[in-house]
Amino acid sequence: MQTRRIVQLLGSLRLTVVCLACAAIIVFWGTMAQVEIGVYAAQQKFFRSWFITAALPGTGLRLPVFPGGYLVGGITALNIVFALIQRHKTARQSLGLWLSHGGLLLLLIGQFSTDMFAVESVMRLVEGQPQWYSEDQRHVELAIVETTQPDDNVVTAIPQALLARQSEFAVPELPFRVKVRRFMANSVPVENADASADLITNHGASRQTNFREAPRQYSSDRRDMPTAEIELLGPQGSIGTCVASLWLAKTHALSVSNRTFELALRPVRYYKPFALELTRFKHEKYPGSAIPRNFESEVRIINPEKGENRNVRIRMNNPLRYYGETYYQSGYDERDPRVSILQVVRNPAWITPYISCALICLGLAHRFTSHLITFTKGFRK
Repeated sequence: MQTRRIVQLLGSLRLTVVCLACAAIIVFWGTMAQVEIGVYAAQQKFFRSWFITAALPGTGLRLPVFPGGYLVGGITALNIVFALIQRHKTARQSLGLWLSHGGLLLLLIGQFSTDMFAVESVMRLVEGQPQWYSEDQRHVELAIVETTQPDDNVVTAIPQALLARQSEFAVPELPFRVKVRRFMANSVPVENADASADLITNHGASRQTNFREAPRQYSSDRRDMPTAEIELLGPQGSIGTCVASLWLAKTHALSVSNRTFELALRPVRYYKPFALELTRFKHEKYPGSAIPRNFESEVRIINPEKGENRNVRIRMNNPLRYYGETYYQSGYDERDPRVSILQVVRNPAWITPYISCALICLGLAHRFTSHLITFTKGFRK
């Protein structure tokens, strides 16, 4: 009996109304929050979460105060499935409803798949320089590059999630262990710092640089600048300590067991089996304003595997789709007009919105047509 009530509740129209009301509140709340915390943080807090949490005053404890986008979307998906099973068991008689509701369900599943598996990155193109990788704007990695063979560099990358644990790592390919003594997800350089301050200090060849931990950045026009204090450990003990940071452009070079390495903290890189080379970049503005009118990049695709070498044009509303990725014209570097910036998106579920919208339209058209035919027959009688 209890199970039957739960099934009826999951397929009830009341639950549909509650889910729609909660979704409307989340959309309004999240949209308003974008002004203060930025688009990315609002998406993570309101739409890509099971619960919306708030800090308990006077403590660091966060408590759920409202269902998040994932929870509302998941319950809505269950509501659609149970409603179809309970009310429209015969697909032939309710084909339009099955198609339209199936499209809605596919739309929810596609959005969840996008959040789980889509990868966004940025590719900076300089005229005349082929680019073989794109970079993540939100996450970094500790890259240890073996340069013993000049023509064959071997890269070992430790992701940010492991660096944040501030623990010790043993990589079989390396003749030393890596110990993360401290990690700052965001940092700022400071001068004339108090000796008692909680800092990471880089003792450079010409000057000393101190880094202090800073609040995380979530706005779309700013990014975190992480800093890490790294200690390398060999069989006989400590080899040395260095500071890796996005603030430092220079890499750390070292030699261990007749092998040479370079160590640096950098944005996560996504290497491609092909290169894009910028041949010409056009940036047009509306007369008398700084509002962009048109961004346009002419790039050459260099793919040694396929023997491909051809030119394509990427515009603001005309992206390049290649190798399962989409390259959008995102912007340019204000300090260097030769640099074009592309937004790179790999989304395995990119086709689901098109399929779901087609199903919804077919379902509504079938439903409308069937009712029109029934009405016409009744009117003639």
